[in-house]
Amino acid sequence: MNKTMRNPLTYTLFIIPTMLFYMMFFMIPLLQSLQHAFTRWDGVNQPEFNGLDNFIQAFQDELVWHSLLNNICFILFAVVVQIPVIIVLGIAISSIRRWKGLYKTTVFVPSILSTAVVGILFSFIYHPEIGLLNQLLKSAGAGSLVHTWLADDKTAMLAILVTNAWQWTGFYVVLVLAAILGISTEVYEAAELDGATGWSKAWHITIPLIRSVIMVIILLSITGAMKALDIVMVMTGGGPANQTEVLATYMIKQGTRLNEYGYGNAISILIVLFTLALTVLFQLVSKRFGEVET
Repeated sequence: MNKTMRNPLTYTLFIIPTMLFYMMFFMIPLLQSLQHAFTRWDGVNQPEFNGLDNFIQAFQDELVWHSLLNNICFILFAVVVQIPVIIVLGIAISSIRRWKGLYKTTVFVPSILSTAVVGILFSFIYHPEIGLLNQLLKSAGAGSLVHTWLADDKTAMLAILVTNAWQWTGFYVVLVLAAILGISTEVYEAAELDGATGWSKAWHITIPLIRSVIMVIILLSITGAMKALDIVMVMTGGGPANQTEVLATYMIKQGTRLNEYGYGNAISILIVLFTLALTVLFQLVSKRFGEVET
């Protein structure tokens, strides 16, 4: 057995299937998308090479920049609102002594649901006539706040952001909780001897020690925000009046509805480039502030 595991051929045999799948489902489609991004193609006839025309059109397209701004809204909402909530929930659950498994399961359940199911569920919750949210507002005597949440360009994006956060908060809470439970109890005991209690202990001990996990969550939030698609398609389809459009939904509309497959592929390449740029920027900022490498 030891001789087998020391043989490079053994590792090669394990790696080859993974590499084949990686090439088939990632690299080859990416290269094909890059190839078609430089063409005028309706998906049926022979593609015609048009150089950088698609990219020039994309940079001059106001909807592309508006969609990118909405993707950035996903990132900002995650960093400013969602991640602080995740940290608080993780710390709160870690301090519970009884039924901890129940609480972990409860917060994690939304993450295992299909995004389509979550989108449809919250579409009913936001429904202007029979929606749970408006019914609760009426019952609480706040009828003036009753709203057509998904049909109003001022609230539609916020409604999607809240829905997306509800679905994925539990997944990240589990990551934070695992990091917290991995901290040695001796560290907390020493802090308690120095007089640290409650949230001061969490602020000065727990959060600094799980900083690397928090950075990973931010990175996952960035990549997840840049490929946001299904939640928007299910809840608003990019409406009303393109107010909730994101890059992925706009790419699909250009390709499948307008038959501008070349232009759609160019937008997909821009999504990859924007994601890489934001990821590199985040890494530089992390190092700038002396972030610990994971």
